[in-house]
Amino acid sequence: MNPTTVTGRLVTEGQRSYLLDEQGNRHFEDYPIWDGYIRHWAGKRVHGRLLPQKDYTEQKEMVILWPAEPRPEPPFVELYYNERLVKYMASRLGHNAINVDGGIYNFSHKLNENEIMTEEEYFYRPALGEFAPSPRTGMFEVPAEGLPYYDKFGRSFMRAIHVLEVKGLDTETLKQYLNAELQIIHATPPDPRRPAHYADFSIWTRSCSTIIRDCLQRLGYPKIKGIFPRDLFVSAAWVLQQDSRLRVRVYLRPQLLVPEAPPSVPGPFVNPANLFRQRQLNYDRP
Repeated sequence: MNPTTVTGRLVTEGQRSYLLDEQGNRHFEDYPIWDGYIRHWAGKRVHGRLLPQKDYTEQKEMVILWPAEPRPEPPFVELYYNERLVKYMASRLGHNAINVDGGIYNFSHKLNENEIMTEEEYFYRPALGEFAPSPRTGMFEVPAEGLPYYDKFGRSFMRAIHVLEVKGLDTETLKQYLNAELQIIHATPPDPRRPAHYADFSIWTRSCSTIIRDCLQRLGYPKIKGIFPRDLFVSAAWVLQQDSRLRVRVYLRPQLLVPEAPPSVPGPFVNPANLFRQRQLNYDRP
């Protein structure tokens, strides 16, 4: 964890909340703590730290909190299938990302969303400041004048996430492949018509799904197929479960419901064979 991270019990008193550590010290009492955290974790043990981004109301650094729960020890890989965001047409098929030893690789049509994220920021960012949906539209909004609202808070609050956890893959080589893809993306000249977008993005060949698929194929699993997010997830689970050298687990991270996001729904399969394979997967409890 980041050395500035503290651990304690989330306490709410009146209009203020804070973390109370084992020595009785209060942390973050003077900083904005999102209501979504209180809704799900009041009285529970959590980790927390400050983010560099500021809350729009108080103009103070925001606090990010996340559960003090065990996580896999490296080396490990987790492939994510994020269910679709029902209020965005562009999300109708869902989204893939991949976690390699605790760094989550995200690929997108937007240049600034092609990145490696910490687990806590990927899953648990607060719906405050620039991460929140617009109070005017309830969605993404970047006014010509005014404060931007990217509607990009913690994915666990925005969607249910299907997880393929794998132990036994060559994570160092996989990271090399994924890092090389990020370098290619950020070295690509932007499209002058849409400078904030990755110019070579394609749902058929250069997307969140196909880039991850290609890296897994290069790692030695050419039978992993899929152009779209749910198909890739099920194909990868189906193929990797057949490799006796690996320890494979499939489970669902349920959406942590908050007012800022409606319940997500699974996207469709494009390859009918994956509907059959999905029914054969053994989902464990998280």
